Amino acid sequence: MLEKVVIANRGEIALRILRACKEMGIRTVAVYSKADRDLLHVRLADESVCIGPAASKDSYLNIPAIISAAEVTDAQGIHPGYGFLAENADFAEAVETSGFTFIGPKAETIRLMGNKVSAIEAMKKAGVPTVPGSDGAVTEENAVAAARRIGYPIIIKAAAGGGGRGMRVVHTESALLNSLFVTRSEAKAAFSDDTVYMEKFLEHPRHIEIQVLGDGNGDAIHLGDRDCSLQRRHQKVVEEAPAPGIPQDIRDQAAESCVKACKLMKYRGAGTFEFLYENEQFYFIEMNTRVQVEHPVTEMITGVDIIKEQLRVAAGLGLSLTQKDVKIQGHAIECRINAEDSKTFMPCPGKINYFHAPGGPGIRMDTHIYSGYTVPPNYDSLIGKLIAYGPTRDVAFARMRNALDEIVVEGIRSNILLHKDEIMRDANFARGGVDIHYLEKKLGL
Repeated sequence: MLEKVVIANRGEIALRILRACKEMGIRTVAVYSKADRDLLHVRLADESVCIGPAASKDSYLNIPAIISAAEVTDAQGIHPGYGFLAENADFAEAVETSGFTFIGPKAETIRLMGNKVSAIEAMKKAGVPTVPGSDGAVTEENAVAAARRIGYPIIIKAAAGGGGRGMRVVHTESALLNSLFVTRSEAKAAFSDDTVYMEKFLEHPRHIEIQVLGDGNGDAIHLGDRDCSLQRRHQKVVEEAPAPGIPQDIRDQAAESCVKACKLMKYRGAGTFEFLYENEQFYFIEMNTRVQVEHPVTEMITGVDIIKEQLRVAAGLGLSLTQKDVKIQGHAIECRINAEDSKTFMPCPGKINYFHAPGGPGIRMDTHIYSGYTVPPNYDSLIGKLIAYGPTRDVAFARMRNALDEIVVEGIRSNILLHKDEIMRDANFARGGVDIHYLEKKLGL
């Protein structure tokens, strides 16, 4: 087992990694920016190293500083969490070249999956269902023919994209070439790569994910699926597991194809296959080569600690369970708690005067905040994740409503009222199966 691990992240995921390490007897090193000296995991870690000023580019995205922190503390591994450098192949490569263990997939896997065009090609080879598309990069020369073959509406996407950027829907041929030019320009500016591809635009899809674990040597398992359809501007707001209303045979086929893909590429660690789901069909869109924000809902229905499995695999110990050991029981739902206004969604950093976490059966609160903590303005507004588990979906929802009544965050504005009044009391959402556009339409965005 690894003896000491650098946690190259912040907030609740850093605390989550620290707790898993402590359970396994692994010593921890917290790296932090000057704005984050009061983070809970920094206080609890065995050692801590300040790696730069508040700005992400000078601290959490500073590869030499993170590797130096590992060197001076004699750490063995580096866990990137999610966001920041988690899916940066150059970082993974630099970590391994420097003699440390990167707690995640191999650099070549991250590169393969990070480029949407090569990722789709790899999925087709493995038999994973994909969205009808351009089968490669689109240029002015081949765009019209590709769009006619696929059928309008189509969506143009940046190959190196993410976070909802570098995307454009086209409904008519007359708008195609201009949209292509604008999307390529956006992709170049945002990702330093103007490669774009084209897919059939599904009008009312759900966003379904399948969680996988691989040992890096050709063995892999899945941990079921999640529904992450409740989104705003391509950012998830609520997630639940398992996804409601999907026929079991279709669910199983998709999951088995993901496992096959992982075995073929000898996937290492935790990963997520993201699909659009419409008319009882799965369509692969991308793979996230890291642990996800929403991993707790999968942990709650399977009993598997995904972070601990990542650490085991990184240490060369393989997976602790087989597919037969995975039993999906009950239902879990997660509300993302952000330091932002419930109506305008404007970030609201500042000092938390009082915080009270909810409790009761089946309630889990993953958060780094505490009374007196100041939320800095420099990073993502996520301050916690409230998870409710129950033997049935109805029980999980009832427990979540109770938990939202109990939680108190004073001193800053948060989106708790959005979850409490608009989402968890919405009849259509309660029935299950809403599409990715539902929340925005409901809120009039």
